Amino acid sequence: METVFEFTLPKGYMDGNGELHKRGKMRLATAADEISATRDPRVLSNPSYLTIVVLGKVVTEIEGLPTVSANIIERLFTADLAFLQDMYQRINDVEPPVLQAVCPKCGEVVEVPINFTVEG
Repeated sequence: METVFEFTLPKGYMDGNGELHKRGKMRLATAADEISATRDPRVLSNPSYLTIVVLGKVVTEIEGLPTVSANIIERLFTADLAFLQDMYQRINDVEPPVLQAVCPKCGEVVEVPINFTVEG
């Protein structure tokens, strides 16, 4: 199972010298990442900071930077932040279960997503 994913930021992180850093890596999140982020003082005083703190934990590398932290994430361009938020959702979401079925007309094996709904 793949646990670390490479990315290229659409705009890039601009450091203090005006250099852009675009390539990086993000790992899968753990329960501890989410739980510890909710206890962070910055999140306790401003809940919208949760995304910044979590991304600061799971973005393990931005090429050319010694470390990545919430302070780096908060200085990204908004397009890059949106990109990383989307990537986080995609790599950490559980894929819906599928059922393999045989088409009665052509005999082709197809995968059919199973949608669970609760009625009540």
